[in-house]
Amino acid sequence: MSSAFPTSPSDSVFRIDKFVVPAEVVPSFVAQMQRVQQTLHTLPGCLRNHVLTQTGGSGEFNVITLVEWASEQAVAAAQAVVKKKFLDEGFDPVAFVAQNGVRADMGFYGSV
Repeated sequence: MSSAFPTSPSDSVFRIDKFVVPAEVVPSFVAQMQRVQQTLHTLPGCLRNHVLTQTGGSGEFNVITLVEWASEQAVAAAQAVVKKKFLDEGFDPVAFVAQNGVRADMGFYGSV
């Protein structure tokens, strides 16, 4: 059975989430993404993470998050931590996205 995560040429796993965020909610949306990124930064295996906003060009995605993880195991551990954090805070990310009219394209990527 093959893994959903890359195993070569590097074991790094990249999570890249792209969002189309209405202009009026960009500040609150970015603030929430930054809170999540602050948590991720403290977790083992998080090599780098960024919240980016579009500064030019014609693409439809105006907010992107990028996280590089050292391994598939680091991703799994982080997912458990973030899920618990959201539960403890009473935060529902699916509802947050829907209530703010945000469209998302999210996935894992590997180096080629």
